[in-house]
Amino acid sequence: MKKILVIEDEELVRNNIVEILDTVDFRVIGASNGGIGVQLAEEHLPDLILCDVMMPELDGYGVLAALRNNPVTATIPFIFLTAKGDKTDIRQGMNLGADDYLTKPFRRKELLGAIEARLIKHDTLYQGYTREPSRAAAPVADLAPERPDSIYSDHLTNLPNQLLVREQFEPLRDRIHQEGGSIWILLIGLDRFKRINKTLGHDFGDRLLMEVAKRLSQCVRPGDILARLHTDQFAIVLASGSDKGDRPTLSDSRYASSISTPKLIPEAIAQPILDRLIQPFYLENREIFITASIGISIYPQDGEDVDQLMKNAGVAMSYAKQLGGNQYQSYTPTLQSESLDDLTLETSLRYAVEREELQLYYQPIVGLKNGRIVGAEALVRWHHPQRGMISPVQFIPLAEQTGLIAPIGEWVLQTACNQTKSWQTEGLPPVRVAVNLSFRQFNQVDLSDRLVRILDESGLNPSYLELELTESILVQNVELTIAKLNELKSMGVKISLDDFGTGYSSLSYLQQFPFDLLKIDRCFVQDINTNTTNAALTKAIIQMAHSLNLKVIAEGVETSEELAVLYENQCDNIQGYFFSRPVKAEDFKRMLQEDKHLERQSYSTSHFKD
Repeated sequence: MKKILVIEDEELVRNNIVEILDTVDFRVIGASNGGIGVQLAEEHLPDLILCDVMMPELDGYGVLAALRNNPVTATIPFIFLTAKGDKTDIRQGMNLGADDYLTKPFRRKELLGAIEARLIKHDTLYQGYTREPSRAAAPVADLAPERPDSIYSDHLTNLPNQLLVREQFEPLRDRIHQEGGSIWILLIGLDRFKRINKTLGHDFGDRLLMEVAKRLSQCVRPGDILARLHTDQFAIVLASGSDKGDRPTLSDSRYASSISTPKLIPEAIAQPILDRLIQPFYLENREIFITASIGISIYPQDGEDVDQLMKNAGVAMSYAKQLGGNQYQSYTPTLQSESLDDLTLETSLRYAVEREELQLYYQPIVGLKNGRIVGAEALVRWHHPQRGMISPVQFIPLAEQTGLIAPIGEWVLQTACNQTKSWQTEGLPPVRVAVNLSFRQFNQVDLSDRLVRILDESGLNPSYLELELTESILVQNVELTIAKLNELKSMGVKISLDDFGTGYSSLSYLQQFPFDLLKIDRCFVQDINTNTTNAALTKAIIQMAHSLNLKVIAEGVETSEELAVLYENQCDNIQGYFFSRPVKAEDFKRMLQEDKHLERQSYSTSHFKD
């Protein structure tokens, strides 16, 4: 397994690169600055180094100079990562001995392509070729020149790898041009394979992948190419003649009679694979069930080269996974446009923190005893340089799906604490800041340590920080949740239950969890003055919360009439457009300076005093 050292001071970027490389079976080592990077390079002697240019302590040029001056590390392939990438920077790096440059933001394909090219070149120059014929290439040996197994074969399954697929595609395409027909690419991704690795360990996962490879090899004919691309992804490349009556692949009697019908060809290709993989695997006295998602693209209609066809098959496979898995999907241009938009947005989101495109807005929380601001909820906003403001409804789910929600959430925590302390230092009335914790954040094993570090760095008294959690986060493991909440409470922070009333079991947990506040969801507050059911439920929630010594915040208050009902029912605090939309930090600061507040006698008149 190849070792790659990633030297990058931005934790978000470093984690993103590590996540990508982990999926391709590299062993990845991370370094947070240049000095540590040099030490790790000398200690581990990685096969390749990815290094940021601009870093504290020792920049990328210093790292490269140090490594090139050390005979032990002098020949390690070295790729610079930079957000600048002008000619002067590139020339400086190349003069020092860099092998390549990647300009941020780069896509997954660019990163893996650069790494693959450097590793192959290095193996060729420094290791030489192994002339023993490759067993993995046997099905297509008539098309393949002599090649080193280490480059063209997957080390685990002994199947061809992505490099061999690329090499074999052009001869196959030339043959199809002469004889007619089409080339089919099936991209096969195992569903939820990471869960198996996490639960049963990587060794077990490797053995399962070897068994999957064996089953897939039973699904191809001589002349078809079966390859392992990434950790849990395989590909089958096959050709069909235009007028010979060839069926595309796979011998399965259930589909033999329908092969001549073009509309049923995808089913004849993909469904037998799904049926074979869904049969149980028996490993280490365990019975394991897995499913797969298959994406199909066809040459020439879906692409002219292997990269385009692989990409389009990947788009179709991703769609199959979104639909629940254990199915196949053929590529269509409609899928491509949707996927490209998501991919482009994901790529931009990965660098949004680094490029300071994220902003925090603050929505005031107002106490109803005196009408004054007692706190604010910190809400993240994304100002994209080309697309303008992107709605949280669009990018927050994407952040959760990709795992970016954890680093973004940590940035929100750090920024909110720094800003709140800054207001206090300026002599403004002290207010509490509320920050939402995502599921991933709450389940970080070192959450308390991270929180301690953030509070120490900002200097904010923990009593001015409120952590908001939804019920869906809390009910996964009640005992562990209670222990973690008590640990957070012992630090002095406040804990609030967000969106109360929307979960089916909220009432049963109120007494178990150590909450300080309860937030009534806006669906109960809306039209509370005319909707008798909402009014009764809200009144009951407030009374119940007070009996448990909990403060209550009503969200989504938009009218003076709603506010009046909440005040009559002794709600403690309100938040919503009636008082203010979420605003930038400087606008919230101005509200504190000007003592913007509600006049109690005007709760039913929709006026408030500035």
